[in-house]
Amino acid sequence: MKGLFRKKPIQDIQALESDTEHHLKRTLSAFDLTCLGIGGVIGVGIFVITGVAAAKYAGPAIILSFSIAMLACIFSAFCYAEFASLLPVAGSAYNYSYATFGELLAWIIGWDLILEYVVGSILVAIGWSGYFIEILKTLGITLPAWCAATPGTIPGAIINLPAAVIVLFLTILLTIGIKESARFITAMVFVKLAAVLTFIVVGFSKVDPANWRPFMPFGFSGMMTGAAMVFLAYVGFDAVSTAAEEAKNPKRDLPIGIIASLIICTILYIAVSAILTGMIPYQELNTSAPIAYALSKHGFNWGSALVSAGAVTGLTSVLIVLMMGQPRIFFAMSRDGLLWPWASKVHPRFKTPYRTQILTGLVVASFAAFSDIGVVAELVNIGTLFAFTLVCGGILVLRHTHPNLPRSFKTPFVPIVPLLGMGFCIYLMMSLPQTTWIRFGVWLVLGLVIYFSYGRRHSLLASSSSR
Repeated sequence: MKGLFRKKPIQDIQALESDTEHHLKRTLSAFDLTCLGIGGVIGVGIFVITGVAAAKYAGPAIILSFSIAMLACIFSAFCYAEFASLLPVAGSAYNYSYATFGELLAWIIGWDLILEYVVGSILVAIGWSGYFIEILKTLGITLPAWCAATPGTIPGAIINLPAAVIVLFLTILLTIGIKESARFITAMVFVKLAAVLTFIVVGFSKVDPANWRPFMPFGFSGMMTGAAMVFLAYVGFDAVSTAAEEAKNPKRDLPIGIIASLIICTILYIAVSAILTGMIPYQELNTSAPIAYALSKHGFNWGSALVSAGAVTGLTSVLIVLMMGQPRIFFAMSRDGLLWPWASKVHPRFKTPYRTQILTGLVVASFAAFSDIGVVAELVNIGTLFAFTLVCGGILVLRHTHPNLPRSFKTPFVPIVPLLGMGFCIYLMMSLPQTTWIRFGVWLVLGLVIYFSYGRRHSLLASSSSR
């Protein structure tokens, strides 16, 4: 049992920076990383989840739900920033857990992150397809039913072709190079920020304070359930840390990218949710396009069209970030021997983890084309909250075991900030439905089977300790 808790030495993780055979190309600046974070956060949350969570769980108190979810994220972000500056290699929370809690928990968190990114990508791809099809309709183009949705959702549907096509296109883009993808994300970030700011400016004049009463129609528990649901809106900022090995100056730029993107996105979320619930009674917001609906109801059809275009752009950038993060987790676990060696091969020209990138693209495209994942999207929330909890706990462990390590960024007010981060994340996990916990448990059991049948015996740490 002792081997299950063997820890990867900090020095070994830091040494990966000089590994030329299994190393990724450093091309990203602090600005690129900030745009990457915004690209990952501003998307399905602001364009879809805001309305659904307000109508079903929180009412106008969705403003507070976003604030509570933000607190869980900001505490976790400080901890992520310290780890990312200390261990600037691919793998994110997986590598952090390996250094602090040992191999078994590192495997669990890595397996958990794979679920987070894959399910999140499927969800966003299906949402992207819906908005894209609506835009085509405004242009007078109607796709045949057989290729416009997943089977069973509309009569005659066979395949959600737009969802599969966008996934495969982005897979090619990400395989070619992270810098090229970052430029694409940056362009899309400006488009969707323009759409969000347009809504804030135009919608502000139509706010009726009477729509904010009652402010908390579902009570405190409803507001907290809303916070657990809208947490999905923040999934993406942690993907900045998965690009640590591709940052030019990771010890300086990663903390900037993580914290700056989270602060910017939080301000926008609170502003949008306040204006949205002020424009329209919360009962009417249970729609897949609440912002476009609110503008259209007040006669701003041009604004509705602009927001729909921004939504497609926003979901595209989120999809890129999620599809970028998962292969790098796979890559990091393979490099440690916990997964098969073919997964840690880097493309000789593009210096990207092309094999895991292509595998991810094929899996996501297949499920997005033929599956209606529905409530499975809740798995993204529980997986991310679990990862954040371990990252916050890892800072407490590392401050105790390695107090003198040089840190270019330090989490402030330790142990208060990490403990608050853990507390908020655990509370939000407890607020999720029981079915989410059951699905999460099944996924973890499958991961443990793989670990004990392959990863434990092939781990590089196991090999080195047996010599």
